[in-house]
Amino acid sequence: MKLTSPIHTLKMQAKRLKREQSIKMVTALDLIARAEGFSSWSLLQTKAKDYSPKTADEILDYIYAGDLVLMAARPNLGKTKLALQVLLKAVEQDKSCFFFSLEYTHAQSIKKLTSLNTSFKPNESWLEIDCSDQISAGYVIAKTENMLTENSIIVVDYLQLLDQKREKPALQQQIETLKAYAKQRGCIIIFISQIDRRFEQDNRKRPTLDDIRLPNPLDLSLFNKAIFI
Repeated sequence: MKLTSPIHTLKMQAKRLKREQSIKMVTALDLIARAEGFSSWSLLQTKAKDYSPKTADEILDYIYAGDLVLMAARPNLGKTKLALQVLLKAVEQDKSCFFFSLEYTHAQSIKKLTSLNTSFKPNESWLEIDCSDQISAGYVIAKTENMLTENSIIVVDYLQLLDQKREKPALQQQIETLKAYAKQRGCIIIFISQIDRRFEQDNRKRPTLDDIRLPNPLDLSLFNKAIFI
């Protein structure tokens, strides 16, 4: 499901339409919804809330400039694979992309990417790979700020390792910094994340934000989208 703009932008468009045409807000919202292919604003909101992208192409349709995204799953369910597929698809669209990993080495990252796309050539790609032990919010910004293009995508692998070293800022501070950076520069930042093991004991089909493993405090409302695998 691809909207022409994020929900909050569509609401702003409805407010302008209300003023310009002197109509009720509910009418303006419905007009915007119909332009997006829905019969009403309430239906658009419901579909957007319930939509769960499953493929790299669907995820690219789901994310917008400024988004801070969680991509979460229990181990060995393919969250890193899916994130790399998103990056490869974005590179095909001539977007500059970045993969920062505290989990894999550079060689392991290349191996994973070439297994997903045999034509991938790391030295001829718009995809930058960085596996430094120094990865943190400040490091990510320093390495990307002069290379961003419109809707650049940054993947950080993974959330729970960002503040593992004591000399790095607290996780809350780092995510706040990267959220401001994404909004200011119009890029998209995806954080691969672990799910707490207790989820497997609850016999539920799909995790929620409550299942994100958090060894250190973090306000998860900073993320405006979450994809669970």
